[in-house]
Amino acid sequence: MLPRSRAVANPDDVLRFGAVLGDYSAKFGRAVLVSWLGGEPLRWKPAFDVSRVFRVEFGLRVSATTNGTALESESVRRCVAEDFDPLTVSVDGVGPGHDRWRRTTGLYAQLEKNVRRLGELKLERGRSPRLRVNTILMRDNIHDFESLCRAVAGWGADELTFNALGGRDRPEFYAEHCLRPEDVAQFRQSLPGVRERMARLGLTILGSERYLDRLEAFARGEALPVADCRPGQTFLFVDERGMVSPCSYTVEGYGAPLDELRTADDVHRLPERFAASRRAMLAPCFDCPSTQVFGKFAHCETAK
Repeated sequence: MLPRSRAVANPDDVLRFGAVLGDYSAKFGRAVLVSWLGGEPLRWKPAFDVSRVFRVEFGLRVSATTNGTALESESVRRCVAEDFDPLTVSVDGVGPGHDRWRRTTGLYAQLEKNVRRLGELKLERGRSPRLRVNTILMRDNIHDFESLCRAVAGWGADELTFNALGGRDRPEFYAEHCLRPEDVAQFRQSLPGVRERMARLGLTILGSERYLDRLEAFARGEALPVADCRPGQTFLFVDERGMVSPCSYTVEGYGAPLDELRTADDVHRLPERFAASRRAMLAPCFDCPSTQVFGKFAHCETAK
């Protein structure tokens, strides 16, 4: 795990915006899923109280992406089982491989134990969370993808998503470990068979053909712009400073302060606001890196 400076969201601001999202969901008949990201969101002390309010009082669904260390706590596992769906855990390799990428010895064994315990609690309670695994693909681990899938299927994972290694945090590491075109080509050729075999084990591998196009272009160094990403219509990104934007790459150019979003109608008007801002395209928009735009979370048979 990389040491990074972190800013922390204000719980009062988060709760206020959660209430606005609840009003928006009720008024416009749209289900809203709030996903906590990090850092490590399950180490944010207000996370569970806020999530309970979101679910019970505001009628929102809640999810999180975690490295799994907080699941060591039985009370955390019970809170997750009660209020979260889905829960995404990050797994970057089998055994020592995961520990090496995360720079933490024993992390993989701890993660497996914690996820299995959560699975047992899920069976005991007969309810959520749906368990999703996300993995980072690089030239060092992409050829072991099926082994990873088999391992997490054995833990009880329901779904698996994948990203290509990015270079923003450690550019020197990226240069030596990023995916090459031949890596993506081989992965793409083998993926249908892996999907079929994993489906028999109860594991669904998400990601559309268009998403594979994104990975391929990324590996080739080819720009892949999106004519219309429909900003704000299906996805919003909120950072810890209280800025709302279409994605994490456009906060500085398109972001709207939470203080300006006081009603359901304010949220409803965000797509129009973002579309107007996007007429002056930002640099990231000429080579869109936002995975959700390309169908990272889509079932392969439905997203083209």
